[in-house]
Amino acid sequence: MTTRHQHPRILVVAPEVTLMPCGPESSPRYICARAGGMGDICSAQVHALYERGVDVHLAVPDYKNVLIEKDLSGVDIHHRQHQLPENLIHLAHDPSFLYHPELFLPTDKDGVRIALAFQREVIDRIIPEIQPDLIHCYDWMTGLIPATARLSNIPCLFTIYRLDSPQVLLSTIEAQGLNTRSFWRDCFYSDMPKSYEETRETNPLELLTSGVFSACQVNTLSQTVLDSLIDDCNPLGAPLLKTELQKKHWNSCLCALSPAPDASFNPATDRTLLRLYGPETHAASKLYNKLHLQETLNLSINSTAPVFFWPTTICWGQPECRMMADTLGIILERYREQVLQIVFVAEGDFHDHLRLLVDQLHAADRVAVCDFDVQLYRMAYGGSDFLLMPVHFAPCALPCIIGQFYGTLPIAHDTGAIHDCVEPLNAPSDCGSGFLFKNTSPDDFLSAIEQAMIFFGRSREFRSSQVERIMRESLLRFSFEDTIRQTIGLYMHMLKNSSNSLNKASDLAGSIPGVA
Repeated sequence: MTTRHQHPRILVVAPEVTLMPCGPESSPRYICARAGGMGDICSAQVHALYERGVDVHLAVPDYKNVLIEKDLSGVDIHHRQHQLPENLIHLAHDPSFLYHPELFLPTDKDGVRIALAFQREVIDRIIPEIQPDLIHCYDWMTGLIPATARLSNIPCLFTIYRLDSPQVLLSTIEAQGLNTRSFWRDCFYSDMPKSYEETRETNPLELLTSGVFSACQVNTLSQTVLDSLIDDCNPLGAPLLKTELQKKHWNSCLCALSPAPDASFNPATDRTLLRLYGPETHAASKLYNKLHLQETLNLSINSTAPVFFWPTTICWGQPECRMMADTLGIILERYREQVLQIVFVAEGDFHDHLRLLVDQLHAADRVAVCDFDVQLYRMAYGGSDFLLMPVHFAPCALPCIIGQFYGTLPIAHDTGAIHDCVEPLNAPSDCGSGFLFKNTSPDDFLSAIEQAMIFFGRSREFRSSQVERIMRESLLRFSFEDTIRQTIGLYMHMLKNSSNSLNKASDLAGSIPGVA
């Protein structure tokens, strides 16, 4: 592909984004298609690149009502320096995902069909239309794109998020309108392929491993996850995926890019909060925010009640959600005297079950189960004391980092990216930032909550000193500017090594202060 544009053009291909203001600043619209942490990462990355002058484009599925018009004036992202022009956002159109009820694509037949339709639009229409110099793909839903990018010598960065990738036959891909003959050799199969004809109907390709296999560079969102995936003694990851990642590692084509929260997540500037605060002023302000949160959600209004916030997807298929449901009654009864409260603000298909359980426990004044709402999500960080993250696997841990920013201490399973950003709280030694448990059993989860409640029972002065330290340290440690600098640096490295884009890296370097 011969590019006609002067500066390096980056195409980010993502199956979801969280909140993306676009259009004129006087009346912005919002791209909003959120299923989890990957959407948060993509949204922050694309807008940060644009604000630094990078010619960045976003390809995302055209889910129903993905463009929303809503008053979000209380959210800092509304007041960014520049809104993303709509001509930089490329919506992939297909009826298969236009009315799909969920954004968190399953690996079943319907999920594969939607992923293939999205990739067909990107490969056949969006890439030829914008002619990128580099493509950044996210997860198995984009696993065919690196193989097709090879045909045009476009360097491709492939980011791993989920590990539950499906297999699919070439014939199935072709039924969705993709010409697999042109790129089938650059995909990864369950068995060694012999010929196109033999492979087409009998030898399924692995979507996630194909993305790893074909991409110029691969990254995870956590050093701990990366180390686990290339360790033969660690059970994380399928054997074939491990082998391909080990090859990338040996060839210096594998790295970890640990994301930091969008810069708008800062309690000193987040105007969704009733009271803004910093490390020194958090104690009184968080109490006001707690009362405001309780009033908003019709919870019992009590400034001394410990409030726990669940910020991640709640789905039937996730064991941590079933564990939460199984232990909810125990938690509420055990800490009835302290009036412990729990707030869920998340997408998923588990809401009705939780709400029914809350009704059965007669706990509507202590538990709120809410659909995802960007303003309520931020209010919950500002008004809660603890963050619940008992996930079985954590490819990234943005909620744990955001929680530390807001003085909402994580209670989390010590796994994956959580291990990178949360250390066990050791107040006498003035170190650590949360309450971790090693095994995903109800007993260990309850034990971690008990440790948090012991901490909550200490004097207000004692707690405030630790929360102030955690907030201060986290704001210094997890820098969004560092994340963007590392991302642009990786793009530069890839462009320098690309025969098609040898002169583009120096143009991109100007986007990073201090880099020539």
